[in-house]
Amino acid sequence: MKKLFTIIVLLISLNLSAQEKIEITDSDYENQQIEMADQFRADGKIYVVVAVILVIMAGMFFYLYRIEEKIKKLEKEIDDEKPSFD
Repeated sequence: MKKLFTIIVLLISLNLSAQEKIEITDSDYENQQIEMADQFRADGKIYVVVAVILVIMAGMFFYLYRIEEKIKKLEKEIDDEKPSFD
């Protein structure tokens, strides 16, 4: 019962904090410019954003590679400890 009450309260609070709907007009579809990216490019900050994204992605790939190597090592140890019945 407590879980059900918690779920209902969360759903109501999410509904209350949702954004208002804004009507989409034809001018919205004609907009081909991304002002934030243009400003970052003009200030030279776009390269900082790209560099940060690349560092984060490289860190994630390195972390996944290290975990894969550890898993392979553990699997090999488990296979070596199994008795063979040949």
